[in-house]
Amino acid sequence: MNGLWQGGPVFWLLLLLGVAAIIVFFERLLHLRRAQIDYDDFLKGVCNVLENGNVDEAMVICEETPGPVAAVTLTAIRHRNGSLEAMREAVDNKGRAELSRMERRLASLAVTCQTAPLLGLLGTLLGIVRIVHDMNEQAPVIQSTDLTSGLMHALLAAVAGLMVAVPCHVMYALLMVRIERIVLDMEAAASEIVAFLTKQNTSML
Repeated sequence: MNGLWQGGPVFWLLLLLGVAAIIVFFERLLHLRRAQIDYDDFLKGVCNVLENGNVDEAMVICEETPGPVAAVTLTAIRHRNGSLEAMREAVDNKGRAELSRMERRLASLAVTCQTAPLLGLLGTLLGIVRIVHDMNEQAPVIQSTDLTSGLMHALLAAVAGLMVAVPCHVMYALLMVRIERIVLDMEAAASEIVAFLTKQNTSML
């Protein structure tokens, strides 16, 4: 534990970045878990309500259900009386907005993945500079403890950079996989609800 105090400012900066990345990961993971629903059962329920003529009830169901699937379904219902092109455009715009919301703060994870190894390298170089400086200042009576301190500084920064970057890559990949699954569900739900509402409007003519 004493050796950690020799890591230097870069080491502690990397530690803070790692803690922030973990917080972002779990916040996004909880958000995405809440947003992912069984869209097939959800759509069946909404379509059954719409077939019975209860549009307001269907909208309430969508409003009370979290996630992009419910959001695009609600948008389609609200634009059901417009043209097919207008309804599709509204649904597409809502889908893009929901995707942007799901990807919120993921950029910070991506940046951390890329910068952590570079910061580790910076800390390593600073540690080497420290060693060289001590050798020049204290030669020929330099002590091994001075060299050890600089070497520990360099090594801890390099290790911290990799220990932050690798988990960040994993966390980012896991979140992107979840987002891709939700996007597929959202696109499928959007196509189905638009087709259902179009068919319903046609039958009423």
